[in-house]
Amino acid sequence: MKLRIILACMTGLVLGGCAGSPDEEIFDPRLSDAQLTYERAKNNIASGNYSTAAQTLTALSTRYPFGPLSHQIQMDQIYVYYKLADIDKALAAIDRFSRLNPNHPDIDYVMYMRGLVNQRADYNAIQELAGVDRSDRDPSKAREAFDDFADLIRRYPDSKYVGDARQRMVAIKSRLARYELAVADYYVKREAYLAAANRARYVLENYSDTPEAERALEVMADSYGRLNLNELRDDAIATLRENFPNNNSF
Repeated sequence: MKLRIILACMTGLVLGGCAGSPDEEIFDPRLSDAQLTYERAKNNIASGNYSTAAQTLTALSTRYPFGPLSHQIQMDQIYVYYKLADIDKALAAIDRFSRLNPNHPDIDYVMYMRGLVNQRADYNAIQELAGVDRSDRDPSKAREAFDDFADLIRRYPDSKYVGDARQRMVAIKSRLARYELAVADYYVKREAYLAAANRARYVLENYSDTPEAERALEVMADSYGRLNLNELRDDAIATLRENFPNNNSF
């Protein structure tokens, strides 16, 4: 009899140890069904299982549309859609949240995510990996991202997301400048030199603080020279040499 009792106790200890395994969920009776489900969604996000997290969050938002976790669930959905590169759903979720909760204490985060999503929409992983120059691609989403970050900085200058937003705006400006130069190169090939010079001048007027300014001056000098506009050519060359003394194009 004593042996049976000891074995039963040992079995109970083993089962108890298995129940505490980190690979299994721990049921906390203090949490509601909604909270338990939300914890599962958070665990999926933390582990990078965004597809499952999206399904769980969608089910939660449908079942508890006005619960105490509703706003956090919606913001997590935005993040998950962003990670899944589901641009349409992410923007729809952002716009809906912003419309219904304009004074939410985390609205700066939602605005920041809008910039990230639009910047993500401008990114093409396949072309990047293949080394394809994508400068001539439609930059409308890049412009939207730039405006999103600028709006965030204007409305919430003390937001913790402002620093990263500023850095991203610098990168986006270079992206937009490269697009303008790609168009300028197209005009050069078509021998539309005045149009090429105007595109390059636009880069200098709007993106003079980017590395692409050097190339813009080269295009201007070359285009004006081909048009026999020697004074404008000489001005462009002088500006190029003053700002980029190591440039030996002319």
